[in-house]
Amino acid sequence: MEAVRRLVLLAFLMVPCLADLNLTKSEGKSSCQASLGGSSQSDAHRALILNLHSNEDCTWTLQRPENKSIRIIFSYFQLDPDGPCESENIKVFDGNSTKASLLGKVCSKHDYIPVFESSSSTLTVQIVTDSVKSQRTVFIFYYFFSSGTSIPNCGGYLDSPKGSFTSPNYPNAHPALAYCVWHIRVEKGYKIKLNFRDIFIEADEHCRFDFIAVYDGSSTTSGLMGQVCGYVKPTFESSSDSLTVVLSTDYANSYRGFSASYTSIYAENINTTSLTCSSDKMRIIINKSYLESFTYNENNLQLNDPTCRSKISNVIDFSIPLDGCGTIKKVEDHSVTYTNIITLNPSPTSEVITRQKHLQIILKCEMEQNSTVEMMYITEDDIIQNESALGKYNTSMALFESSSFAKPILESPYYVDLNQTLFVQVSLYTSDPNLVVFLDTCRASPTPDFTSPTYDLIKSGCNQDETCKVYPLSKHYGRFQFNAFKFLNSLGSVYLQCKILICDSGDHQSRCSQGCVSRTKRDLSSYKWKTDAVIGPIRLKRDRSASGNTGFQDQIHKEETQSQPFSSLHLFSFMVLALNLVIVAVIITRHFVKQRTDYKYQKLQNMN
Repeated sequence: MEAVRRLVLLAFLMVPCLADLNLTKSEGKSSCQASLGGSSQSDAHRALILNLHSNEDCTWTLQRPENKSIRIIFSYFQLDPDGPCESENIKVFDGNSTKASLLGKVCSKHDYIPVFESSSSTLTVQIVTDSVKSQRTVFIFYYFFSSGTSIPNCGGYLDSPKGSFTSPNYPNAHPALAYCVWHIRVEKGYKIKLNFRDIFIEADEHCRFDFIAVYDGSSTTSGLMGQVCGYVKPTFESSSDSLTVVLSTDYANSYRGFSASYTSIYAENINTTSLTCSSDKMRIIINKSYLESFTYNENNLQLNDPTCRSKISNVIDFSIPLDGCGTIKKVEDHSVTYTNIITLNPSPTSEVITRQKHLQIILKCEMEQNSTVEMMYITEDDIIQNESALGKYNTSMALFESSSFAKPILESPYYVDLNQTLFVQVSLYTSDPNLVVFLDTCRASPTPDFTSPTYDLIKSGCNQDETCKVYPLSKHYGRFQFNAFKFLNSLGSVYLQCKILICDSGDHQSRCSQGCVSRTKRDLSSYKWKTDAVIGPIRLKRDRSASGNTGFQDQIHKEETQSQPFSSLHLFSFMVLALNLVIVAVIITRHFVKQRTDYKYQKLQNMN
């Protein structure tokens, strides 16, 4: 009966199209134009099956008199699998002709279910096929809807490590003409495992009428993992930290819908344990099987602060702030270390004895040079295991509009006036409130690689430029100002590079507390926690007017290609001229000498 219902419906809906189908013999193509409309309830939604051949160029215009939008869904289409998008495609336009704004183009290479929505009550579809002799089939379902209305519990954003969601009204019948989108995102470094515990929607061989679509990413165009319907219970696993789920229903045969749940899966394969350190936290990943080998489970784990708990998935994940959860900071020999301990307490089976080993995982992050060194000790009674890794300080440098350092300047290159005051801030991103940033050395250069020439603004914490002013220590920020200048005989670009030191604010003997000292008084070669920050280019405004809108790189290319060839040409011309003068001088000299040799003095004869 369902098949008969569909055939009758499609036959009824195809009549208006066929009535307006015109064949242009001179071109040998079908224009296939149709204007679909009406005011009855049955005209609010329609489904079409299009059987196309080679060399087709078909256009349909969908419209409705009242102010409603159109949603059109290509739930199933079969085009030439080898046809290029340029010669075989489906285009959807937001208006009453192909001259309207293009909403999107679809071809056989696209791996998703195309869905488009118009901004008004009119929409145009154009399908073009190439010359390959093969049958094409396109299923189109569209309906009119009010953009201001919504269905409760129809889609949303899920960002918990695990959770569940259902179709609207579950386990009762799902609503008709629903298009629901759920965006699932978990923590970076994790994947998503999605399990459908129950699905009961209209069955179809190609899932054309009602369907659930799962996409491997953050949008409905990020790669279709599956399109399902009927009574199946599939499972999907994403390749990243994002997954998108769609429920689309037509106007008939509503059933109970679906119920689904998801969990986070740590993406990296960890055999035992893994520790990483950053500017604001240490993170320890423990394999569940590793714990089970000691007859422990996640309930036995405890940090220095027992109120800080782990996140449980296929692994045990502790994300420990450097300024919390019982983390201990130690400053020694110009280095800072953060330490915490995970204790594995055995489950008590007796007040007197235990057969479980006492296990401790000692976590240690040491800040050294321009990176962080992670060390982890796993003590198993008298057994110690070590692990180490590398990270970097999280710092940045930016220009600001004023001395309040409230609004950063995002323009690059930044065009300034000569002698304009510039405000520079270096920022350290960390959760430890007891660290300060010290500007040891800041220098300028006309090139980003800081080859000669360079100009020192700050050196060993001391001002080297008369316009430079270093602000007092301000926690995680190092700040200074100076007046803009330009290098002589160079392009109008200035880059800044600062070497910064990171100190404990309570260490009054640290380099940061000493301020300006001469280089001979303080050797920084053994100083451990330091890093570099670079910003640029900064250019004079007159250079921008000369270069127009071509940008900094075009200006450099223009100046180089203009100055260098002309300088070489002038030098070559001067050398040729000088050589010609030498040659002329030699010829004249040789001619004069020859004359002197041809006319010799002779004695006069005696007249007597």
